Amino acid sequence: MEATVTSLFWISLVAVAAPLLAGLVPRRLVSEVVLLLALGIVIGPYGLELAAMDAPIDLLRELGLAFLFLLAGFEVELRELTGRAGGVAALTWLGCLLLALGVVALLGVTEVLDAEIAVAIALTSTALGTLLPILKDQGLLRSPVGIRVLRHGAYGELGPVVAIAVLLGTRGPFASLVVLAAFLLLALGLALLSRRLRPETSALRRRIDAGAETTGQTPLRLVVLLLATLIAVAGVFELDIVLAAFAAGFILRMAIPEGNHLLESKIEGMAFGMLVPLFFVTSGMGVDPEAIASRPGAFVIVVALILAVRGFPVFLVTRFHRPTLGTPDSAVVGFYAATGLPIIVAVTAVAVKAGEMSDDNASLLIGAGAATVLLYPLAAVLVLGTTRHQAAAEPPT
Repeated sequence: MEATVTSLFWISLVAVAAPLLAGLVPRRLVSEVVLLLALGIVIGPYGLELAAMDAPIDLLRELGLAFLFLLAGFEVELRELTGRAGGVAALTWLGCLLLALGVVALLGVTEVLDAEIAVAIALTSTALGTLLPILKDQGLLRSPVGIRVLRHGAYGELGPVVAIAVLLGTRGPFASLVVLAAFLLLALGLALLSRRLRPETSALRRRIDAGAETTGQTPLRLVVLLLATLIAVAGVFELDIVLAAFAAGFILRMAIPEGNHLLESKIEGMAFGMLVPLFFVTSGMGVDPEAIASRPGAFVIVVALILAVRGFPVFLVTRFHRPTLGTPDSAVVGFYAATGLPIIVAVTAVAVKAGEMSDDNASLLIGAGAATVLLYPLAAVLVLGTTRHQAAAEPPT
């Protein structure tokens, strides 16, 4: 227990220091997430060995991952996924996956990186949960750019999660699809049930809302119960926690499609106040810098491939599929879409546990994912800054 408390102290210290340091960087060009990862490496077993992973810390880490994806699922509007634009985003992700499979096969032939399906899945991910605070800080969340990032980001998280369940499952693809369909039917049943709890027609909903301002905190406790229930069900089905958390966010959005500022602020307080930063710090603690330093060429190739496999197709679709955006804004969407980390962490964890990926490759991929969180949002901010500066310099007509 003493070791756990000591580790929690250092993790908490890093969680406080990271946003303070990020605030010192002009224009917040360095994301807080990058600092959480970097400082996690420093205090972790591959650094100063001040903090270590044990069962209690690992449980908190899993909760942080769950809340990160719950918030990501909650931010996604269902109509954005099911409409014509959502279909285009889904097809874009499938195209990215096919491209990634071909690229990874080529990498295996050239012996740059093991030809693993898990690597291909990782290359197609978009860290929507990581991007949410960045988009909010930039005031882009409800802008045309932000809406497209959310749309492609939803499939950039949901697609890899489904691919993990189907392609990396121990049952085989067909059996995994059956189990996945059963889980989704259960989640859909909960979603439909939640839609019946309207405040104007449901006495139960009114009682729940009345508890929001009491020590009962009933709405918040219901959210935690929903998340825990789906995680438990996913455990029975041997599915990844990410899928359960994403589904919980979807169900919550269907229950309150108009949103609830008070509840959202409380959920974000729980998530970003402790659990989510703990997830990123502990993710950094698991990165072996030596595994990256020993293969700098492979590291650079993977970082570039994430942009080529995921960011460039999204850029093309955003630029040329109606309604189109201008080239700079489309480039911003592409850079954000190529920002991946939580899914990469989840994919590598599943693959390593299944014996389908080496620890060195896992460190290389996580390090590359961390680099995308540093480089690609930074590139997006610079493009946005240049575009806004040019717009401000143009004389009024």
